[in-house]
Amino acid sequence: MPDVKVRKFLVSVEEIHHEGGPPAKTPQRRGAVLAVIENPYAGAFHENIQPFMEDLKPLGLQMARKLLDALGGEPHSIEGYGKGAIVGEAGELEHAALWHAPGGYSMREVLGGAKAIVPSTKKLGGPGTRLDVPVTHVDASYVRSHFDAIEVGLTDAPKANEMIVVLVMTTGPRVHARAGGLAASDIKGEDGLR
Repeated sequence: MPDVKVRKFLVSVEEIHHEGGPPAKTPQRRGAVLAVIENPYAGAFHENIQPFMEDLKPLGLQMARKLLDALGGEPHSIEGYGKGAIVGEAGELEHAALWHAPGGYSMREVLGGAKAIVPSTKKLGGPGTRLDVPVTHVDASYVRSHFDAIEVGLTDAPKANEMIVVLVMTTGPRVHARAGGLAASDIKGEDGLR
């Protein structure tokens, strides 16, 4: 496979103090890192696309480190995560699925072995396409306070022969979470669910 060709990165972080209620004792931080890359399979059907997953692993680690650094650099401070991809018009949805393993395992490694499956979404679209990337707790998918989504996108990407691959992380629950369910303090940590 050819090397992964990156056109550009975007790292963004927002700090949420409140959403109409009382200010949080500790503001929640939510971040995203996007990489616009060339899609080596754009324009034609290829039967065997799985080797590109291996090629994407170093990019996944680089992106996870960039995002962790932007959120303060402390793996233990990250409580939520997710991933996603947008494929340009000359590609196919299955090309976005190649990001599942490299994106998920890179965050687990950088965060020191988070247990929960990394939620994901993907779509096909042109420049300016937006994607809502789901977020769940890093160690237990059933922690309702951390169910969230982060909207991402770039005005000039993806071009027809490109993909945008995305990682997101949060430092806590929704700022005014009060919908019940399993509390983060009650996680058993046995199976990534509870």
